[in-house]
Amino acid sequence: MALSQLAIINAKPKNKPFLLLDGEGLHLQICTSGSKLWRLRYRFGGKANMMSLGAFPAVSLKDAREKRGDIKKQIAAGINPSLRRKLDKISASSGNSFGAIADEYIANLKANDAADITVKKNRWLLEDLAAPIRNRPVSEVLPAELLDILKKVQASGRRDTAHRLRSVMGAVFRLAVATLRATNDPTYALRGALLKVKVKHRAAITDEHELGRFLNNLDEYDGWPVLQSAFQFLILTMARPGDVRGMKRTEVDFDKRLWRIPAERMKMRRPHDVPLSRQALMVLEVVWPLNEENELVFPSLRSHKKPLSENAFNSVVRNMGYGKEQATAHGFRSTASTILNERGFNADVIEAALAHQDEDEIRRIYNRALYLPERKKLMQDWADLLDSFRKQKVIHRAA
Repeated sequence: MALSQLAIINAKPKNKPFLLLDGEGLHLQICTSGSKLWRLRYRFGGKANMMSLGAFPAVSLKDAREKRGDIKKQIAAGINPSLRRKLDKISASSGNSFGAIADEYIANLKANDAADITVKKNRWLLEDLAAPIRNRPVSEVLPAELLDILKKVQASGRRDTAHRLRSVMGAVFRLAVATLRATNDPTYALRGALLKVKVKHRAAITDEHELGRFLNNLDEYDGWPVLQSAFQFLILTMARPGDVRGMKRTEVDFDKRLWRIPAERMKMRRPHDVPLSRQALMVLEVVWPLNEENELVFPSLRSHKKPLSENAFNSVVRNMGYGKEQATAHGFRSTASTILNERGFNADVIEAALAHQDEDEIRRIYNRALYLPERKKLMQDWADLLDSFRKQKVIHRAA
């Protein structure tokens, strides 16, 4: 008869150790001291074996059964569970485990000044989702093991996460190859094994009249005034929501009418200068006196030392009655790009204004300097267009 949680909790020590059986070799030994230890009897190669699975309640009934299932799978695959455990311990202590090399990979990301969010996401992938192989010798991990992990992630509906996990695990294996701790990257064999990612573009308003209605609604928004100003500034500057939320007073040069976003806060880890239109400067003039004692331009309502929350902008969109399929805060970058391209503005200048990466580094540096005057004019033209949309007028592109 299978064990129950209640039976385990109610089991009291006796003069001699005794067993509570759960089936298929799994049992709980109740010691005279009162401790409760999980053990598993199994046969491998015709010989009887016993393996400790940990103590209750640290290892729950569910955990013990899952461990029993994993060990049964190893036996079915011809793997000696006891030997595997010994090898995993040796590997983990010697720095040859997947987990040890994954930690080195994360350390390299940090040393190369990767964005904090990038480090955090990669750590989550390699510590949480790749947990089943962290103690495995990196040179012995099989493609089938990886596919099993990836399929579970994919089955949860996270196709993009599965592909990202495969990619970052591949980077760890390539580090292992480069440091002579493995001879190949098993993720290479998994090309085409996962379902394709369903690309979901961020919803954006691209109709000029609808954009005008949105802007009028935003002007009448009666929520936190700083949040309203931040949203207006977001649209005027074509910036990413995170860049606006983290904007600091020291980044603004009023004399040069520039907002200088430092490299550490940019997605591509390179500094970006944003020319400020008259309308953008007017927004700053409104909010500037509200937080003079702190560094943030657009602080949170709860604390002037903390930025607006990640969901702050989208909460405004929802409160104004726009659904997720109609508009998102990040989608206003697409709004600007679409309308300006349709009106015939220089595509390269638009891309530079959006801080999109140019693959050619020399051209990228050249464009950054070359397009600053053009971007100043573009940002003013864009701000003027927004004013015209508010009035529901359509004006033509200036020569």
